[in-house]
Amino acid sequence: MIMDVTTALGLIIGVGAVVSSFLLEGGRVSSLFQLPAVILVVFGTFGAATVTTSLGQLLSLPSVLKVAFFHKNLNPQELIENIFNLAQKTRKTGLLSLESDLQKIKDPFFKKALQLAIDGFDTIKIREILDIEISSIEERHRAGANFFQKLGGFSPTLGIMGTVLGLIHALSSMENTANMASSIASAFIATLWGVAMANLIYLPIADKLRAKHQEEALHLELIKEGVISIAAGENPRVTKMKLLSFLLPDKRGEV
Repeated sequence: MIMDVTTALGLIIGVGAVVSSFLLEGGRVSSLFQLPAVILVVFGTFGAATVTTSLGQLLSLPSVLKVAFFHKNLNPQELIENIFNLAQKTRKTGLLSLESDLQKIKDPFFKKALQLAIDGFDTIKIREILDIEISSIEERHRAGANFFQKLGGFSPTLGIMGTVLGLIHALSSMENTANMASSIASAFIATLWGVAMANLIYLPIADKLRAKHQEEALHLELIKEGVISIAAGENPRVTKMKLLSFLLPDKRGEV
């Protein structure tokens, strides 16, 4: 896997823009890091989202974050060329000759699909099995994106709760008017953390996961349709033209 520069760069630019604007107005960075506000917003949000999910989903969070910050080298043009070459080989020497190519394929889904074709499954059964596999992958991806979407929904609310608690504390100490203004200002830090975490981290990561899913869904569909065409004994050029139709017009010339 390769580091996804856009994810890290986007987070740095977004957070940097907020902090820089605060500094330009004469603020101090240290005043933004109020431990009670951070604890309430971050851990409170995570706790609320935990109620809505399962233990298995929580344990899979590291792998979900890995998907957001790293990307697989999914090259649809290269994949189409590989499938076209396999189709040509099948047309010349038969499906069983592809067994030697299985060892070269690292993608588990591609290997499974090709193995089904080599084992002689009919195209209807291959499509059925691969559709189930794709649905399972989609569900895992959707669950990860939904969890971060929930974090983005709970975070601003927890920030408001932190502000209310801070204001209660500030107003209950009105006899000390010297510190009252400072206490009220500090109370709003929780709202800032809640909104910032939601809009700069949680929701962008959720959208990133959906975008990654769309890329992988295209990859899986290309494999499925390509292998089914090979199993059906279609002309390799017909297979290639069919797969090219999945790509945008400006990407087809690269194949």
